[in-house]
Amino acid sequence: MSQATDSEAVREDGVIESVSGPVVTATDLGAKMNDVVYVGDEGLMGEVIEIEGNLSTIQVYEETSAVAPGEPVENTGEPLSVDLGPGMLDTIYDGVQRPLDVLQEKMNSAFLDRGVDAPGIDLERTWEFEPAVEVGDEVEPGDVVGIVEETVTIDHKVMVPPGSEGGEVTAIEAGNFTVEDTVAELDSGEEIQMRQEWPVRSPRPSADKQTPTTPLISGQRILDGLFPLAKGGTAAIPGPFGSGKTVTQQSLAKFSDADIVVYIGCGERGNEMTEVIDDFPDLPDPQTGNALMARTCLIANTSNMPVAARESCVYTGITIAEFYRDMGYDVALMADSTSRWAEAMREISSRLEEMPGEEGYPAYLAARLSQFYERAGYFENINGTEGSISVIGAVSPPGGDFSEPVTQNTLRIVKTFWALDADLAERRHFPAINWTESYSLYQDQLDPWYRENVAEDYPEVRQWAVDTLDEEGELQEIVQLVGKDALPPDQQLTLEVARYLREAWLQQNAFIEVDQYCPPEKTYGILTAIKHFNDEAFEALDAGVPVEEIQNIDAAPQLNRIATTEDDEAEEFTEELEANITEQLRELY
Repeated sequence: MSQATDSEAVREDGVIESVSGPVVTATDLGAKMNDVVYVGDEGLMGEVIEIEGNLSTIQVYEETSAVAPGEPVENTGEPLSVDLGPGMLDTIYDGVQRPLDVLQEKMNSAFLDRGVDAPGIDLERTWEFEPAVEVGDEVEPGDVVGIVEETVTIDHKVMVPPGSEGGEVTAIEAGNFTVEDTVAELDSGEEIQMRQEWPVRSPRPSADKQTPTTPLISGQRILDGLFPLAKGGTAAIPGPFGSGKTVTQQSLAKFSDADIVVYIGCGERGNEMTEVIDDFPDLPDPQTGNALMARTCLIANTSNMPVAARESCVYTGITIAEFYRDMGYDVALMADSTSRWAEAMREISSRLEEMPGEEGYPAYLAARLSQFYERAGYFENINGTEGSISVIGAVSPPGGDFSEPVTQNTLRIVKTFWALDADLAERRHFPAINWTESYSLYQDQLDPWYRENVAEDYPEVRQWAVDTLDEEGELQEIVQLVGKDALPPDQQLTLEVARYLREAWLQQNAFIEVDQYCPPEKTYGILTAIKHFNDEAFEALDAGVPVEEIQNIDAAPQLNRIATTEDDEAEEFTEELEANITEQLRELY
């Protein structure tokens, strides 16, 4: 949102009374709740968050040092909104949708002055508009009136705004237009532009919210194989420092089969966000072969940026995601991390002197988290299309304590829980997701898809893997007391099979190109090969073959090689390996 200058829209009757960090109080402002205002002589953007009598409390999205009582406050009369239109993809924004590359050019520096502003989308760039309706057609809110090629990967669909009355198209033509030019006219006199504005704290309307039945394929075996996430689902990735939250989310952003990716760096360390900003423009998209940024929108709000803007950045991201959902796209939104967002709420709440809840977080923490995650889902849009928003939020519990308020409140909301484990990370087991603590509540509704598209027995094979890993966990407690050799042969063999599940299936090497992404068919193939070894090995054991001889066959270690075999060669390699396992084990009895 750009700073307002229209004398009718701006009221310069507010005066700063006090300043406390990012919280400023002003008198005589005449504002409504959530109005955007411009504070002080430098015009710092802020938002009204509390009104008591003639006193308005404002959270300012920039550093407030040197702002003094007596300076003016300008009221726009509008809530915090984002510009929606072509040009949002392949762009990096800050928490209030100011494009960082534009601000850098404006300042001719990587360090931005306070008060600098720019519109969220380029108002001067022209786009080639191709009509999707004709003169005389009736259109309603949400209907697509034209197509613009936003990037080489994504077609931007120009829609009738949700609040429109609709009507008959009286004028529309192809051509090159800016986002503020009229591209279609209706008989009601309404003019349709490519650009829309939408308040970030209000969900965009939809016709219906449906039960998701299609998985979001991530290419990570432990996620797709054991704890799948539905398109339109919600997931949390909690974990202590260094356990791989950011890397897991970046892998999801790179390899998930969503049409659009919105990545929110919410209060993360600057070096991590710099790595994302540097790497993403150069990464090829495994889905299309084009640049990954052609279907990605980045929102960067690092830990050294003003804390108030951190509170708004997740709303900015989810609103952009909803706009592409309305076009019928599947959107994956990564929020890294919601703990930093909650800390921003805690700081603002304490400066407002609100009654603190658990560990100092505001009493409305759970409500705010729910409002955010509830905007995910698989929707029937108001224009009849279907689209989804899958939200994956990282959580950074202090000291890895999952009992702290942000993690616990998140777990009450999301249906997929990917628990990262520092012990696994120290053992160089990546992704470091703990398979005994993690879960997915989407399995039952996704199983029909897996049966139809991967294998009829996929759910049963997956359950066998879960049972084997659970049994290994119980046996490991005994092993620590009496040693592995004290176990009976069948339990020793179970530990050996579980080791292959961990090393050949659950582990994935991001430094090996062929193993960065694993399609569902290959994920299933590796698992069935390990189960084949399990079944043949227990038959040999029942026939009297010593467990040591079973463990020492030459073919078994080849299970670790399936993951690093080229995808188009993996099926043949697996079939040959299963035949070798059968042959070598049956030679023993």
